[in-house]
Amino acid sequence: MKYLGLILKNLFRNKRRTALTVFSIAVSLFIFAALVSLPTVANQVLADRATSQRIVTHNKSGLTYSMPHAYRQKIALLPHVTATAAQSWFGGILHDVTDQFPNMAVDPDQADLMWNDYGVSDEAWEQFKKIRTACLVGSDTMKRFNLKVGQQITLKGGPYPFNVTLDIVGVFGGKAPPSFLYFRRDYLEEANNGRAYVDSIWVKADSGDNVPQLIASIDEQFANSSAETQSESEAAFFGSFLRGYRMMFNLFEILGVIIVITVGLVAANTSAMSIRERRGEIAVMRSMGFPSGTILSTLLAESLVIGLMGGLVGCGSAFVALHLFAGPKMGMLSIRMPPVVLVETLIAAAVIGLLSAWIPARAASRMNIVEALRMVA
Repeated sequence: MKYLGLILKNLFRNKRRTALTVFSIAVSLFIFAALVSLPTVANQVLADRATSQRIVTHNKSGLTYSMPHAYRQKIALLPHVTATAAQSWFGGILHDVTDQFPNMAVDPDQADLMWNDYGVSDEAWEQFKKIRTACLVGSDTMKRFNLKVGQQITLKGGPYPFNVTLDIVGVFGGKAPPSFLYFRRDYLEEANNGRAYVDSIWVKADSGDNVPQLIASIDEQFANSSAETQSESEAAFFGSFLRGYRMMFNLFEILGVIIVITVGLVAANTSAMSIRERRGEIAVMRSMGFPSGTILSTLLAESLVIGLMGGLVGCGSAFVALHLFAGPKMGMLSIRMPPVVLVETLIAAAVIGLLSAWIPARAASRMNIVEALRMVA
């Protein structure tokens, strides 16, 4: 701490160079944080569902094909089943076509058992079962449209040629996809003249160890029927949606690393120029008795501060940009900056700051005092 004044004085001796270096690091780390955030969110979604006991059963021909609702009762009789719920995709729009988010109708009677890790209060689940027009909304969708519990909203029909008016009774939290909206399937069925197409049936097993066995039993039961089924774990089901984006996610991560390496080389060149200009001062400090380790530490500290300043500016800008300008969500993914990306970006900033100055600072701290004074004389 006793050399803090010296570090700050040297840091701002050339304000323009310092500002430009901070700006270049900030821009590169802004791009890095924005690129890496989406694949990180996707990996977190899959990790949260890796130990799930839920199974998703849908038509073997694809999600756009329906199944009989009677399949739910048959599945419920199988061993190791603790809860079932049929689901119908609604695909409604809140205001206009840019306001799309996942919304679907589910059977309400066992919804609290099926999605007990979705952070919904017992009171909200009771309201969901009691009120015909009740709905539960993800936290990000609530913030995005400035919704409140108790508010009434109208979803304009997408695949269904009618609107539904819903009352918000609770908010999803926990491991729930933050952009989803659930409302009651019996209300959808009533609004559609007694018909609501079942696109999937959710099944909860009594244990994660019994999930593979239960998947096989469900598909075997409906083999050779008019609507054969394909059952998969929740992690595999969500993973199938994200598989199409995997190449893009990998490209984002590779580009992020390339950008960090590139800005590191630029910062190293800037540090080398700055230290080269101060060889005379460093030689004088050595002649006055400053140890080479102390000089090395102060030079590295200057570069570290510049790197962290750029990292903080870049992180803050990326966080605000993703929050304000992300637009429609990518299905189940909410485009935001996870805390782990913030940590990774600040670590990258610190590494850029330290490594960019390490070689020139080490050489300057160990140079011969007489030769250095002769060179600047």
